[in-house]
Amino acid sequence: MERRDFIKNGAFTAAGLTILPTGSLFASSDSGKVRLGYIGVGARGMSHISEGVLRDDVEIVAICDTQESSLKVCRAFIAKKGRPAATEYTGGVDAYKKLIERKDIDAVIIATPWQFHRDQAVDAMKAGKYVGCEVIAGLTVQDHWDIVNTSEKTGMPYMTLENVCYRRDVMAALNMVRQGLFGELVHLEGGYQHNLRNVLFNNGKDYYGGGVEYGPKALSEAQWRTQFNIDQDGDLYPTHGVGPLMQYANINRGNSFTSLVSFSSKARGLAAYVEEMSPGHPNAKINYKNGDVTTTMINCANGETVLLSHDTHLPRPYSIGFRVQGTKGLWMDVNKSVYIDHKSKKDDVWDPAKEWFDKYDHPLWKKYEAEAVGAGHGGMDWFVFNGFIQAVKQKKQTPIDVYDSVTMSVITPLSTKSLKEGNMPQKFPDFTKGKWKDRKNTFALDDSGF
Repeated sequence: MERRDFIKNGAFTAAGLTILPTGSLFASSDSGKVRLGYIGVGARGMSHISEGVLRDDVEIVAICDTQESSLKVCRAFIAKKGRPAATEYTGGVDAYKKLIERKDIDAVIIATPWQFHRDQAVDAMKAGKYVGCEVIAGLTVQDHWDIVNTSEKTGMPYMTLENVCYRRDVMAALNMVRQGLFGELVHLEGGYQHNLRNVLFNNGKDYYGGGVEYGPKALSEAQWRTQFNIDQDGDLYPTHGVGPLMQYANINRGNSFTSLVSFSSKARGLAAYVEEMSPGHPNAKINYKNGDVTTTMINCANGETVLLSHDTHLPRPYSIGFRVQGTKGLWMDVNKSVYIDHKSKKDDVWDPAKEWFDKYDHPLWKKYEAEAVGAGHGGMDWFVFNGFIQAVKQKKQTPIDVYDSVTMSVITPLSTKSLKEGNMPQKFPDFTKGKWKDRKNTFALDDSGF
């Protein structure tokens, strides 16, 4: 219960890398524990801290943040759990560089604002650390290439900590895809459809809502994330939707994205929200560039189509909007329904998805459900954290590798460029440099923890 309440409130296969570094480059713990450094311990970073303190195989060596308020909460939480105090690094945006210099750190968790991810990840890999980074990987296409090139050069794995890949229904659907229940896949949909208005604005006292401030007057994500919606039109958060879809379609592993095109609606939702909450407030007069609904269509080398939606400025219930459709049937998560030709109870009538997902529950969830109880986001935070930790412990490739990570993230700058150019199609970078043709999918093939 403490973890749940806290979060609420506060082997290489054909991966393209060759060998993991040994010796001085890779810090190897005699205790068998993974020694972690955390760069960014705000709300999201603290959720990863809450996972780390519960594990006997994790030692939280160091934490870094520019804000004393975040360090204070983290410091108290670690002490409350009876763990040794972590060395703290602060004082400016470059404070993390002292942390990654340490030889007694095996891996870093990066949970800072998006604009810092590229530099922090590149520097950490150069220092011989595994990198687990929150979305997104970088702001430009070149940022994503820099991460790939650094990972390949240093041999250090990079993993986007995309938790929705481990959501229980998502993994059950993956199990069904692999067993051929949907037939040959034809069309996939997903996105980030989530009312974030009380995330993008708050009162400067609470993390969520209560006011219409952003930037220095606000707390948490509203300090930095809102500005992206003011300055940039594009799919700012594609990974929740596309990460799982990549596993279904074997992207980078026998299949690839080839091109995309994006469309964006007018932007009215954020200004309307501010005006409703605080009539006449100057933040209601801002020209928010990010359209309320951004739609992106992606082509695949094997002929599938993928439709993504970014919809975070309007009142709506949360939904990723998954649709997995093939020659034998489909799953749609909005109406929580599955239809399988000749196997559903009635012809052309939906079955409740739960009946199918109970039957095809993924082996990972069957094995580790008890461990995941109470973890953030319905348990999927435990799985993504565990996958990263197991990879570091065993000196293996991460379950979501660097190519998967940058592929799901680069949609942001590509969609932005498509919109700037009047909805022009954009060629999708091949970060694997052709290796996707022979690589095999290794994600969650069994109950091993990866």
